[in-house]
Amino acid sequence: MTSKIGLDQALVDKARASAAKVAEDTQRFIDRHTTVAVERTVCRLLGIDGINDVEVPMPNVVVEHLTEKGLLAEGAALRIGNAMAELGISPQEVAEGIDRGEIDLAALPLHSDAEIRAALAPVVDATMARIRANVAKRNEYLTKFGDKQGPYIYLIVATGNIYEDITQAKAAAKQGADVIAVIRTTGQSLLDFVPYGATTEGFGGTYATQENFRLMRAALDEVGEEQHRYIRLCNYCSGLCMPEIAAMGALERLDVMLNDALYGILFRDINMQRTIVDQYFSRVINGFAGVIINTGEDNYLTTADAYEEAHTVLASQFLNEQFAVQAGLPEEQMGLGHAFEMDPDLPNAFLYELAQAQMAREIFPKAPLKYMPPTKFMTGNIFRGHVQDALFNMVTILTNQKIHLLGMMTEAIHTPFMSDRALAIENAQYIFRTMADLGDDIEYKKGGIIQSRAAEVLKKAADLLGEIERIGLFATLEKGVFADIRRPLDGGKGLDGVTTKSDRYFNPFIEEMRKEARA
Repeated sequence: MTSKIGLDQALVDKARASAAKVAEDTQRFIDRHTTVAVERTVCRLLGIDGINDVEVPMPNVVVEHLTEKGLLAEGAALRIGNAMAELGISPQEVAEGIDRGEIDLAALPLHSDAEIRAALAPVVDATMARIRANVAKRNEYLTKFGDKQGPYIYLIVATGNIYEDITQAKAAAKQGADVIAVIRTTGQSLLDFVPYGATTEGFGGTYATQENFRLMRAALDEVGEEQHRYIRLCNYCSGLCMPEIAAMGALERLDVMLNDALYGILFRDINMQRTIVDQYFSRVINGFAGVIINTGEDNYLTTADAYEEAHTVLASQFLNEQFAVQAGLPEEQMGLGHAFEMDPDLPNAFLYELAQAQMAREIFPKAPLKYMPPTKFMTGNIFRGHVQDALFNMVTILTNQKIHLLGMMTEAIHTPFMSDRALAIENAQYIFRTMADLGDDIEYKKGGIIQSRAAEVLKKAADLLGEIERIGLFATLEKGVFADIRRPLDGGKGLDGVTTKSDRYFNPFIEEMRKEARA
């Protein structure tokens, strides 16, 4: 594809090569380590579910037992599979025996790897089959109804009560939403466990639980049948339980997941070693389950200036792409993020936004890019806000963004009403309809503002990635390159949940999912 904005392909290749080296170097660290969240995820995928008498999730019960016995480095699969081989019981029964104090995984005779894997194989196969069936069901719906051409309209529900969320989600779908994102309750990313069951209380959002996923998926399928459209469901696969939430989403047929390699480090002060290991398994799962990930580069622009730091957004997109490649995630599932967040008082801000969006589209041609609306400079003037959102909608259609998080004119005042949402949808649909092919019909002036801006941002991003390649990702995060936020290697939350793998460690789900991705 010839670049409409004159991008230097050699510079794009250089930036991508640097990002690949960074990801490969970091992957060596990932391959040597596991975390409590990774092992809880293995437990969940082995069918361990529920809570005990004091409401501790059973995966936590098992992994805390492994940690206390000094067995975490060997992995949950080895020791659960060994108990299955020795006792002839299911993973759930192993977990319940541990909870009652009747099973000590350290005290059982250790079987051979072949015997352990043989005991696990039927359970692993059943889980893999369930996820494959979810992928097939999604594809069946898309074949039946067809997929939407042009941008997906992405809308948020965030009442705190899953049943009220369902009411709002159905209304949003009927108004024209293509993706429903259930915002996760404030602070859940810092919980080192996943709450259980349907929930009706949350602040700023609703708890991400497997039952809530199941309820919302069923509701969206119901309204989708009525609308003759497939409505995608999105949630948040980040924080201290990143891979666990990916597993729950795969089991309940979520379609989109907020899933960034660096977000938790920068914006939730989660330890970088913990996050970087957890994100790998989460992306392996999302890749296998056909889930589109959304990365969080838009968040950089809430703490850093969108004009001055635009190159850090592009650099992070390159890094997120390469971490996804390491996990076997197809380009068609890489919803790399960016945002329309420049100061509206900046002369030619629209041109700079257009340059950034067109550059992302050309550099990542297969990615279903996720574009975020103006929020930082939204005001109580709803008329100005509606115009800002209209300009954002224009950039989306001109540059073929795919996942369009709809801006709301009242979001600077209060949680938008359903009537506000309806007006925002009308705005987007009007612009998408009347400008549908304008992007294909226009050319950009050679050496003009848009081309010059794109060249400047690309050069800065390539230089930055070269520096990250030289010093490594962890040192880069310590320096505060992204979002002007510094994080120490041994600081933040969750470091005590990271351990070096033993020689006998294995994770059957990473093995099987990566094998299918390579095939």
